[in-house]
Amino acid sequence: MSCKKFKVTLVDRVDVKGFIEKWHYSQSINGLKVSYCFGLFDDDKLIGAMIYGGPAMNNQAAKYNKYNPDKVMELRRLCCIDDTPKNTESYFIGKTLKWLQKYTDIETVISYADITQGHEGTIYKASNFKHVGISPPGKVIIHNGRQYHDKTIRTKYKGKLKPFAKKVKDALDEGSAYYTKTKGKHIYVYEL
Repeated sequence: MSCKKFKVTLVDRVDVKGFIEKWHYSQSINGLKVSYCFGLFDDDKLIGAMIYGGPAMNNQAAKYNKYNPDKVMELRRLCCIDDTPKNTESYFIGKTLKWLQKYTDIETVISYADITQGHEGTIYKASNFKHVGISPPGKVIIHNGRQYHDKTIRTKYKGKLKPFAKKVKDALDEGSAYYTKTKGKHIYVYEL
């Protein structure tokens, strides 16, 4: 079977949320800045999902596009079911990059491969992203078996902590959630 028979479609966040929670190692899209969501379909069956959004850290954009930091997009989530043909993920990425180039003014796409998860970025290399370094080690929150970025507990809406941020912060205070160290991430950049 060839991945070229699969269809890539722009979808809503709600269409990929459950899929990503099942198939992506983070099991979460909480706290993501979401601009575009794509589904990868085999006929009508969703077999892959991808989310693009603004960089997790606002100051990161200028590192990768000094003159137009507002034209930087981060590939935030990518996952496919386990039983897909070889090259499916790079095919999926390629289709979405072409869409971004045609329908947006985005100039630079960045993505990360999590060393703590054993990821090296093979998919990004296969998709012609350029490896530009490794981020410093950090820490994440483990809550109910899921991993969350440290900024989760500082997410506010109209000056007040969002309900989920408060829930995770309370869990940290009570000891039912905890911090764990990470090894850093490989950083990849693609110029559109």
